[in-house]
Amino acid sequence: MQERNARLGNWLPSDRKLITDWINELIADVKAKENTLCNGTDMQGAAGFQHEEVSEFKDLLDNDPRLHSLAAQMIEQGHDYCKEDPTGEPQINSYDLMLKLIDEIMNRTPKYMPPGAKGRGLIGFPINAILDWCMGTPAGYAFFLDTKVNQCFEKILKAWCRYLSSEDSAKVLNGDSDGWLCEAALQELQMDLFDCDPEKPHYGFGSWNEFFTRTFLPGKRPVEGADDPYVIVSACESVPYRICTNAQKDTKFWLKGQPYSLEYMLNQDESADMFVGGTVYQAFLSATKYHRWHSPVSGTIKRCFLVPGTYYAELSSYPYDDAGPNNSQCYITHVAARAVILIDSKNKDIGLMAFIAVGMAEVSSCVMTVKEGQDVEKGDELGFFQFGGSTHCLIFQKDVIDMFVQDAIPAENDDDSKTVKVCAKLAVAKKKREEL
Repeated sequence: MQERNARLGNWLPSDRKLITDWINELIADVKAKENTLCNGTDMQGAAGFQHEEVSEFKDLLDNDPRLHSLAAQMIEQGHDYCKEDPTGEPQINSYDLMLKLIDEIMNRTPKYMPPGAKGRGLIGFPINAILDWCMGTPAGYAFFLDTKVNQCFEKILKAWCRYLSSEDSAKVLNGDSDGWLCEAALQELQMDLFDCDPEKPHYGFGSWNEFFTRTFLPGKRPVEGADDPYVIVSACESVPYRICTNAQKDTKFWLKGQPYSLEYMLNQDESADMFVGGTVYQAFLSATKYHRWHSPVSGTIKRCFLVPGTYYAELSSYPYDDAGPNNSQCYITHVAARAVILIDSKNKDIGLMAFIAVGMAEVSSCVMTVKEGQDVEKGDELGFFQFGGSTHCLIFQKDVIDMFVQDAIPAENDDDSKTVKVCAKLAVAKKKREEL
């Protein structure tokens, strides 16, 4: 598979200088705040953190020799990678400063940035931007896979998610030039398609997460082939990333080719054997698109469960992987926090299929809105991502898929790939062969 150096989904700018400048501005803000709070009376924790979740993370790194060493090494290795970068390197020289930046982000909501001539300036992944330059280092590869590290990140992201669900987080939903309701944003987000009220403050959204998980107006995303049981529709508003045939139960998924391993993707679910030799379709969601999931087929929810996992892991890369974790999208379907929903289709020629919602970076929660044993019609909601970048997979059994529509086939150049609308026709299943 070709190397992908673009910032897929526009969650971070493709111009690295924009990220470096943003980080250095954040460092300046943190240091200025420290100077005005020199006595520490308005800060929590011995290290001056505002959030106990970050203090707990620092305690872990201070007291665990292995993780202390990995954290220090990944920062040093990240600086080594940045030496040849003409845009300059962010001035993060310790994990203590790195944690202070994360601590500050937890009181902020991402601001809108309109598309620019050199790519987007949107920092939709603020924590990812802070960690980005050391994630792909050898030490970072081990650090971001560690269970204790990911338990700390889970607490941090849940705390940030609570803020993003608060009334205070809605303050960026305004008509200012960097507000999510400015004229440029309204056009880019196509807000006329969504259920909102322009006459109300913040268009009627009570928080950033309410805005992020906004819903379409009735009829704006009709279910194609609603009466045709052989038509499979798109589960998300997303851009195709990869189609894999003859998927295997257990492969060495950490290799550069990133083959899919069904057993790991499904978290050792008993259904893995049923999908051997089958087809995996993967697509990713853009920062400005719709973030709810819908059923590709009509059927019954056989099983559904959440899988705890990593948040910032990517394949070890050298030199620096400046698009991480985008270049590792296949890999993270095996290790990242995700939701697995198994659907037993009413069409027996499709049979059991799987939908996997995979959190990337800032996704602190995959929220399922269905339960085991529930009947769903094609196009019914399955759940949603609360905030952050995301990718998803559909898994079908062997010889189920007859064809994918043209727009569902990944283009050689990422810029040429088109967004497949949610509930639009994605694929057609094979009709059962006549028995001899």
